[in-house]
Amino acid sequence: MARNLISVVDVDESIRRTTKLLIESFGFHAAAFESAESYLNSDGVHDTACLIVDLRMPGMDGLELQKRLAMAGCKVPIVFTTVSEDEDARGRAMQAGAVAFLGKPFSDDQLLRTIRSALKDESEFPKLISIVDDDESVRRTTKLLIESFGFRAAVFESAGDLLDSDSLNMTSCLIADVHMPGMDGLELQSHLAAMGRSLPIIFITAYDSKESRRRAMQAGAIAFLGKPFSDEQLLQTIQSALEIDNSSTKTP
Repeated sequence: MARNLISVVDVDESIRRTTKLLIESFGFHAAAFESAESYLNSDGVHDTACLIVDLRMPGMDGLELQKRLAMAGCKVPIVFTTVSEDEDARGRAMQAGAVAFLGKPFSDDQLLRTIRSALKDESEFPKLISIVDDDESVRRTTKLLIESFGFRAAVFESAGDLLDSDSLNMTSCLIADVHMPGMDGLELQSHLAAMGRSLPIIFITAYDSKESRRRAMQAGAIAFLGKPFSDEQLLQTIQSALEIDNSSTKTP
């Protein structure tokens, strides 16, 4: 199992289900458990990169689970969730090394930021692939495909939407349509370069143009993929792009 497993322990079935789906939408693998005991008896303990646990549960509660894991030498980052704020419990949990306390209900953004904080080792956090395409069906299918590879994906229907989003600074690879209304893919590439944003770019197009291909590749594009492209084509191209991104981030 992948090491970026996020385990959720909560007695409430609806919370387990919705939190698991939310975590999977971030690009992680997720596993849900109805009790601390069922989690401890599972194979997921050794694969968990971050544990999200309810504070109050029948039997072994969240604080007891935290203590049991510490005694076993398991240093997994723990995020506590709770409906009832308890300053004493918060103090005990944080003193014992908890990453955060989230009150229920929590927002998608709160959970994502907390997981990012828990996974201080960036290698544990799936890379974000951003997709810019004016075709809704292409955005949807490409996003699902990228998530099936184990990456996170964000979609935008225009270059302007990407440039205005917080996702731009987190993007490790950009997949952009060449021909779009308003700012097209080549103009987006030039705009990013002018911003000093050296982002690996994969162009996709239904209308291949030798001139557009030449300009894009000369400006540093990773590849030109004709629509429709195969799953294998896209995966190999993304892997090549991420190797370049990793190299650039390690350069002093």
